Amino acid sequence: MPILEAEHICKTFGKNEVLKDISFSLEKNNVLSIIGSSGSGKTTLLRCLNFLETPDKGIIKVNNKILFDSSAARTDEKAIRKNRLHFGLVFQSFNLFPQYTALQNVTLAPTLQAKNRPDFKSNKASILSEIKNHGIELLEQIGLGDRIDNYPHQLSGGQCQRVAIARALALNPDILCFDEPTSALDPELTGEVLKVIKELAEKKMTMIIVTHEMSFAKEVSNHIIFMDKGVICEEGTPEQIFENPREERTKQFLYNYNRQE
Repeated sequence: MPILEAEHICKTFGKNEVLKDISFSLEKNNVLSIIGSSGSGKTTLLRCLNFLETPDKGIIKVNNKILFDSSAARTDEKAIRKNRLHFGLVFQSFNLFPQYTALQNVTLAPTLQAKNRPDFKSNKASILSEIKNHGIELLEQIGLGDRIDNYPHQLSGGQCQRVAIARALALNPDILCFDEPTSALDPELTGEVLKVIKELAEKKMTMIIVTHEMSFAKEVSNHIIFMDKGVICEEGTPEQIFENPREERTKQFLYNYNRQE
């Protein structure tokens, strides 16, 4: 059974129809990469899945539970916040809080969430200690155990993005989403971020990656979706998409990409 099912997702901004009847599924422990030209709808789709945008039409299910159904009553803000916990999102531009250290950035959301626990007041010290230790563990896993007290301005772009990955993992999401995680990085810093994502894939973390790194998508993914002008133009295994694409538009996109390399 798929961990994620998106059915007939549509999204329009004004007169611009950005997503046109998008349907796909994602199996647990798999990595799905979404590729396509700028403006094809990749990021909007990711934002809809994370409830940063509300689809005009469609259904979103996680673990066979309906999180969003456009035909049902509008979901309230409390329910939306709860639904977002199924997803972790790593943005292009890090979006770290500059006034907080690396560790504070990672532990902020779990700390705020813990305050809603009925046992928080009686077990505050123990809960906060557990959150802090988990944050340190995550930063150590991504190779930043010696930078826990550094602020974002004291870190490189690659290090900031790795902190953002640890922050997304801190709430133990079902699905970790990346929106062009290396697009804001210099080429020499890209490798360190891709290495962390690859290690997560090897640990069977369920992920959706919007990326322009074709060779990385081919290496790390179980499934590829190629989007064009708001629709899924083609999908399949990395081998099928990159080595034997069926659609002319996919062939053209990959040809143009390979020419730029």
